[in-house]
Amino acid sequence: MSKRFTLTEAESLLPRVEPLLREAIAMKAEFQAAEQVLHAITERIVLTGGVLIDRTTAIEARSRREVSAARLKSIIQQVQEFGCVVKDLDIGLIDFPSEFAGAEVYLCWKLGEEGIGWWHGVDEGFRGRKAIDDDFRRRHRGDPAH
Repeated sequence: MSKRFTLTEAESLLPRVEPLLREAIAMKAEFQAAEQVLHAITERIVLTGGVLIDRTTAIEARSRREVSAARLKSIIQQVQEFGCVVKDLDIGLIDFPSEFAGAEVYLCWKLGEEGIGWWHGVDEGFRGRKAIDDDFRRRHRGDPAH
């Protein structure tokens, strides 16, 4: 793992990460909507042999798909530059690498949660989330300050 966060460091990033995550979710939805339009056009081409296809709609959908894909990629890169790991855009899940009791772990945050209240091992995932308790607060570590 590259950057490791303390709980305080990770929570301080939430005001910057949350709007990016919301925009990423919107861009993913826009991409999927454009994909559906293009899929429907492709099916119509197959069924009609290409007759009566609205080329303008196809061109617009392709453009929307490309723009949303590029923006989505850019947003994910921005989040990753903070040191975060985008885990799931369907539920808005982001992990922050950390260390607990000498092991690499993730501080786990889901869109809509007030703060970071969960952590899990790197191989456990969302289902393995554990509540952050006093023991975790005392024993977790981030990278030393430079």
